[in-house]
Amino acid sequence: MTLFSLARKNIARNFSQYFLYIASMVFSIVIYFTFVTLKYSDTIAEKTASSQKLDSLMSGAAVILIFFVAIFIAYSNSFFMKKRKKEVALYALLGVRNRQIGFMLFFENLLLGLVSLVMGVVLGFLCSKGFMTILIHLMGYDVIAPFTFSGSAALNTAIVFLIIFLVTSFQGYRLIYQFKLIDLFHASKKGEAAPKPSMIVAILGVLLIAIGYWLAMQDLFTSKVWQKVGFLMTALIILSTVIVGTFLLFHSVTGFVLAVIKKNEKWLWKGLHIMTISQLLYRIRGNARTLTVIAVLSATTVTAGGAVYGLYYNTNDQVMTADPNTFMYQQTDAKSDQQVSNVLSDTKYDENIKALSVTFNTKELNSASVFDSSDKRIYTVINEKTYNKLAAVQNKEELHVNADNAVILDIGYDKRFSPKYKGKTITTENNSAITFQSFKTQTVLNAGTAGIAVVVSNDQFKVLQKEGEALKYRVIGVDKASTDLSKKIAKQIPEEALFSSAPQDFQRSIEGVGSLLFIGSFLGLVFLAATGSIIYFKVLTEAEEDKSQYNMLHKMGVSAKEMRKSIASQVFVIFFVPLTVGLLHSVVALKAFSSLLMMDLAKPVMIWMIAYTVIYGLYYILTVASYNRIITQNNKTEG
Repeated sequence: MTLFSLARKNIARNFSQYFLYIASMVFSIVIYFTFVTLKYSDTIAEKTASSQKLDSLMSGAAVILIFFVAIFIAYSNSFFMKKRKKEVALYALLGVRNRQIGFMLFFENLLLGLVSLVMGVVLGFLCSKGFMTILIHLMGYDVIAPFTFSGSAALNTAIVFLIIFLVTSFQGYRLIYQFKLIDLFHASKKGEAAPKPSMIVAILGVLLIAIGYWLAMQDLFTSKVWQKVGFLMTALIILSTVIVGTFLLFHSVTGFVLAVIKKNEKWLWKGLHIMTISQLLYRIRGNARTLTVIAVLSATTVTAGGAVYGLYYNTNDQVMTADPNTFMYQQTDAKSDQQVSNVLSDTKYDENIKALSVTFNTKELNSASVFDSSDKRIYTVINEKTYNKLAAVQNKEELHVNADNAVILDIGYDKRFSPKYKGKTITTENNSAITFQSFKTQTVLNAGTAGIAVVVSNDQFKVLQKEGEALKYRVIGVDKASTDLSKKIAKQIPEEALFSSAPQDFQRSIEGVGSLLFIGSFLGLVFLAATGSIIYFKVLTEAEEDKSQYNMLHKMGVSAKEMRKSIASQVFVIFFVPLTVGLLHSVVALKAFSSLLMMDLAKPVMIWMIAYTVIYGLYYILTVASYNRIITQNNKTEG
């Protein structure tokens, strides 16, 4: 029997244990192959306006995926090697030379990689149509993509993953030379060192996380800490304090919590609670490093995915705020207007409005926090009658402006940087003064055409007509307008008409954010698959160690139901404590992100978190079922 055939039989015999590892690798390869295929896709280049930008995004995502998958495969491989050390020791005891054992492990891991690679590329090809259609749909196009097989993508994927598999296979080959025979026999009994909880370490862990949270919640632009320390250094401090604090949390804080629970003797002596708590006291502290990795990965995945989904979710609202009219342009001549009318069919409204472009002395609006500190600003001025006419067709509230007063429509208003408008007075070149009675963060004119608008009383508008440049705008509302209609209208008017189109702006925004959502979602799924797999391998390795304990309980007459309950409780804590910590980290990060963008992300983030938790929960169910199967089979075998 050759070493290669022995390796193949080992894989066949232990396939159920390798299944999740292979599945995670296959999924990673499918995603990588998909990204590279999309990069080379002619369909994407033809259908989207931002194909070059998408190429860069896909390339960047592929690099991140390579880096992460390499770490995941190496990490997972170390678990399998630890589990196989006793088997390796038996080969050595039977007289098989170290070199032959090393080659067997090398072939075995390489064979797993090759099987995964072939399956990944095949599945990637079969799924490419669906993935490409999802991407195009997220980018706002209603197109069904064709099946695409890219030889360049397949070659790229094969080279990258073969290098990764060769490196990890060599890691298995080197294993036999790193340990003595007696170490290999006892390796399965050696876990991570279980440090004793320390009050000082526990307090330090909570303090570090609190410092990281406090820094993250400070305003990026106005915080004195961020300004003095610097952006990069502050970001590094936040990451360092949160990661180290999380490690110390699992190292000591959870140990104290479980120790407190253990003191409740009335509860402790019910069922197998004492065994459950004792096992958890060891495992949470002993696996602090692994649990920290899980918490940080969960936080990263949820934060990145939640932020991008939040942007995608709010894209339509953002465009509607900036473009309340479907189309708007500055009228230049009657001929262009007629050509536009010929293109248009059904409209909700089609209004010609008068406005003024007025230069104001705005020194009084300046302050230390205002980005635009110029003494003169040009505003588009409309009267109260015009505003209310447009507000009526746009389903907005009416506005009443007092004499000599005004209301400014600033959709980009941010209390941190924008002027304090209320009560401030601005004047024209001829000293005609208006005082802002209030401001609104919505407008009735498209910002791309009119910029920041000011609403004055009808009488005040007549006064300002003598000083400002007269403007004529055409504002159009259309149900279910398309980008094709937008392009047709744009061809009928000169470039200086400052044409703005809600469909075009939406398409431009949704393309960028949609491609980010696609990449973020699939990278997030890979991270989630790897995260669930790491815990799965870890818990099942411990299940092998626990077989004798549960068999002893079985012989003592403890029911299978009680043992299943104990197993479910232990695995639940191991799974969901790091998830809870990770979600808490992501809540703080997304709160800071929401404040930075002045955007409500609560609903999309909640949807993203629920989806993540549900998929993560499936790994928990699978792990508990596998753990129970190992214990049940052992109890039947041992009696």
